[in-house]
Amino acid sequence: MEKEVTIYDIAERLNVSATTVSRGLQDHPTISKKTKKRIFDLVEELGYRSNQFAKNLRNRRTSTIGVIVGKLNSHFQSAAISGIAHTANRNGYNLLISQSFEIFSQEAAGVKTMFDSRVDGLLVSLAYDTRDLQHFEDFFKKKIPVLFFDRVINHDQCINIVIDNRKAAYRITRHLIDQGKKHIIHITGPLVQNVYIDRLNGYKDALAEAGIPYDPADVIINDLTLEDGKLAATAILQRPQLPDAVFAANDSCAVGCMLTVKAAGLRIPQDIAFAGFNNDPVSQVIEPNLTTVQYDGYAMGQVAANHLLKCLGGDTDNVPTDTIILRSELLIRGSSRE
Repeated sequence: MEKEVTIYDIAERLNVSATTVSRGLQDHPTISKKTKKRIFDLVEELGYRSNQFAKNLRNRRTSTIGVIVGKLNSHFQSAAISGIAHTANRNGYNLLISQSFEIFSQEAAGVKTMFDSRVDGLLVSLAYDTRDLQHFEDFFKKKIPVLFFDRVINHDQCINIVIDNRKAAYRITRHLIDQGKKHIIHITGPLVQNVYIDRLNGYKDALAEAGIPYDPADVIINDLTLEDGKLAATAILQRPQLPDAVFAANDSCAVGCMLTVKAAGLRIPQDIAFAGFNNDPVSQVIEPNLTTVQYDGYAMGQVAANHLLKCLGGDTDNVPTDTIILRSELLIRGSSRE
């Protein structure tokens, strides 16, 4: 392999000290403009690359933030990453991004990669089946800040950024009840993560308030994909008594369910009303448009990154110690209102 150019090579060619070259590259005020120009001209000619890795080891900082999410093709999670990136880049940080594919073992592997890559801090939305935080122990022991967003588990060293999923699910179920719906199916994800447990509890709260008995048979658990929604609809259509509403814990699943129900000749919302969650773009493509809950992934990413940067900057006086709850909004559309 061709030998890497060093600052000593540049210093020798310019007949100056290596210290002068180093300071010139850092735009140090003690180095004249003429000398800086000679240094940068030669750097460009020789193709010199700064040894950032060695510099990071000396500074004990990499100026890199790790981000782990379930799926990069999720509209919400990609929006959150965009918000994180905007805030991080503006403050001189790069991102190292990993996806767990909603599998705990993949998440654990990503956490190890982030630790070995010496990220300065970590932002995580947990996988569907993550039940504890043992795989983050190396971060906790080294006091490297870890912040969870959307899908979270409480830990005394971590901040959580969430919405009030229980309240949002209550509001959407209450809306369906107010439309005269009394038999509401709830489709949700694996009941491990806070978001799906809380959304189920909000659904139960609204039923109880309206005096509608809760039936566990009316809860369908799957991975909330478009295909899962279609399969759920097929099962629903085979029931001896059809429900009059379906509330799915995300929009993709709700839309998959709607497509199958429409193909079977049923009217939405007259025969079966529908509601989803997340306000993905698909919610406004399907006809009728899907009633859903809006919460801003981009804003959540920005809030998460800002609080992590405060931790990295030592601004602990202005950093909450546990949970930050962001606002959400019920968007009522044609899928649930005649």
